[in-house]
Amino acid sequence: MKAGKKVAIYARVSTKDQSVEMQLNDLERYTRERGFDVFKAYQDNGISGTKDNRPGLNQLMNDARKRKFDVVLVWRFDRFARSTKHLVNALYEFRNLGIDFISYQENIDTSSPLGEAIFTIISAMSKLERDIIVERVKGGLRKASANGKRLGRPESEVDTDKIFEYKKQGKSIRGIAKEMGVHRSKVERTLKLSDSKTK
Repeated sequence: MKAGKKVAIYARVSTKDQSVEMQLNDLERYTRERGFDVFKAYQDNGISGTKDNRPGLNQLMNDARKRKFDVVLVWRFDRFARSTKHLVNALYEFRNLGIDFISYQENIDTSSPLGEAIFTIISAMSKLERDIIVERVKGGLRKASANGKRLGRPESEVDTDKIFEYKKQGKSIRGIAKEMGVHRSKVERTLKLSDSKTK
């Protein structure tokens, strides 16, 4: 990677008791050694990596889309991304924008052949992870269906006695449903079930 490129530094700590200074010191020293120009240091202090709302990271991504810098430099992968999927999506976006990505601790630079290979492996792992989850869900649904389990949200309890009472009073199915605050299909099923039992 050529010297003189503009670099965006990103640092994050998950608790307010920690400090980003150590990360920033390492990253700024690295930029000097590589001859990069620091465009801006983005920070998120006391914010968990699992949270979507990270002002520093959000600003970095907005500036990246405006192509304000050439490289994103982070201290470690887990300081930047909340999941493998998040990391892969961000790396793809940076690639499409012509922005390189460097992780200091892991010594990974996507502009190098090794970094490109690792990016490909991470992408494959992310896809494999998604495929495994999908297969597990499908397998669970098939098993539940084979065991006769009803799929979907559990139905709330309904006062069947009250339904019959309203029915005796001559109320319509729609009227009963409105009175009880339930869907008319639930009233219909309850009445049909009762009819089938009495036959």
